[in-house]
Amino acid sequence: MDKKLLLQAVIKFLSGVVLLAVLLFWPAGTFQYPQAKLLMIVLFIPMFLAGLVMMVKDPELLRKRLNMKENESEQKSVILFSGIMFIAAFIAAGLSFRFNWLMLPFPVSIVFSVVFLFAYLLFAEVLRENSYLSRTVEVQEGQKVIDTGLYGIVRHPMYMATVLLFLSMPLILGSVISFVIMLAYFPIITKRIRNEEKVLEEGLPGYKEYKQKVKYRLLPFIW
Repeated sequence: MDKKLLLQAVIKFLSGVVLLAVLLFWPAGTFQYPQAKLLMIVLFIPMFLAGLVMMVKDPELLRKRLNMKENESEQKSVILFSGIMFIAAFIAAGLSFRFNWLMLPFPVSIVFSVVFLFAYLLFAEVLRENSYLSRTVEVQEGQKVIDTGLYGIVRHPMYMATVLLFLSMPLILGSVISFVIMLAYFPIITKRIRNEEKVLEEGLPGYKEYKQKVKYRLLPFIW
């Protein structure tokens, strides 16, 4: 087992837990925010299990997923705007709970927890289908076009899963204001996809033909 990779994964995981807890519970003014606890359960338990599976079965994929250093200048702005969006959305959720701003009933949180876990399963299937799935936009040595499974339906099934994940989060938290902020993900992911496809067309043999075969980028029959 790669001890350095394991340490890197553990540090990033624990950092994520602490950061999200601060962004949610501090604005809420209390740890008695049940929707926030629910989100942390459905987010971090599957994340821990997925990391464990990758550590054992495909450590190289885990290494790629942990790497967030973008070479594409356009993608650096995408990461920046995404970070601002998440921070604003989580703080807004905490404040919404604290001051009871447009909060949704708890059963809504339960329903969207199920949607969130379904999206996690989609994400796991994408990881299974595509071992080249880095967090950065790049063409890797020996990379091939994947055109089966979910990749036969849309060209970017990982981003399709993230749309469900990210839009479910504020609804699990019960915050309408947070949900409105998270809608900014659509222009952000559109910018990322367009740049990513440009990079893939230039560096990945067969990608132009794949685009002709699979017409939709993110949402079947829509876009």
